[in-house]
Amino acid sequence: MRAVSVLGAGSWGTALAAHLGRVGHDVQLWARDRALVDDMNVRRFNATYLPEIVLPRTVTVTHALSDALRDSDLVVLAIPSHGLRAVVREAAASVTPGAVLVSAAKGLESGTLLRMSEVIGQEAGSGHPVVVLSGPSFALEVARQQPTAVLAASVHVAAMELVQAEFRGPSLRLYGSDDVVGVEIGGALKNTIAIAAGVVEGLGLGHNALAALITRGLAELTRLACAAGGRRETLAGLSGLGDLVLTCTGDLSRNRRVGVELARGRALLEILAGMKMVAEGVRTTGAALALGARYGVELPIATQMAEVLDGRSDVRTALEALMLRRQRSEADSAG
Repeated sequence: MRAVSVLGAGSWGTALAAHLGRVGHDVQLWARDRALVDDMNVRRFNATYLPEIVLPRTVTVTHALSDALRDSDLVVLAIPSHGLRAVVREAAASVTPGAVLVSAAKGLESGTLLRMSEVIGQEAGSGHPVVVLSGPSFALEVARQQPTAVLAASVHVAAMELVQAEFRGPSLRLYGSDDVVGVEIGGALKNTIAIAAGVVEGLGLGHNALAALITRGLAELTRLACAAGGRRETLAGLSGLGDLVLTCTGDLSRNRRVGVELARGRALLEILAGMKMVAEGVRTTGAALALGARYGVELPIATQMAEVLDGRSDVRTALEALMLRRQRSEADSAG
């Protein structure tokens, strides 16, 4: 039995802790909210984020970061992108030397435009290999033990193989990759495309429009990933196309839900105020556009979603702007 720490007791962190406990690990699940921790220890489930999933006896919930990290050589970071740096900085002194850090967050850091693995590397130091966990994986379905395939990506082969071995189970299969850039850009930008997909759904525009959006969205995130140093074939895999299709079409997608509600005329702040969990695409959109500008990559869907999210445009105007763009070859690298 390996000691594993999971930092972050939202839906994804709780689902991963439950899964890791089921496959034989001694899991310490950390949450900053002491009231949530106390409630989970009494009820043995996360009433706020994952109420139907009973935690295995092998999972212990704590609000003490040092306790959560004690003697653990595998640390899973399931923290929203905007809070990741602060948690890693606080945890760094307590992490076991040489421990493998697993990034389960998807997004880009505002301001720095860094990917999540880069943020972790800055705060934890070079002595900890970082593995990125990404792919089409709704937390609830993983927690329910429904079949799921994801990607473990790292430049450290031994660390990647360790995560593959320790996370695998009857309902979870992990593929490996060394294209960390491609995996993380795909995982971040697909959330923005999913907001647009929700707009298409909310406006009742039909399957033709949705298929076109997903396809052009894939081209958009592929252009950005390749410009940043990723490989095109990565974006055709689980962390690109797979995650994009899931997030754009699944009813459990928080980002898609934001788009649906925007199409219904609700204000963004009102939508976000009614959501328990973070819709990463709202924060990622601006950072993705800034990253696109850095690399000279045009991101038309992200551009229009930024206009809507920032209140400078409405959803129908944004859609019209996309449809009336200059027509070009499908293979045109400018989109």
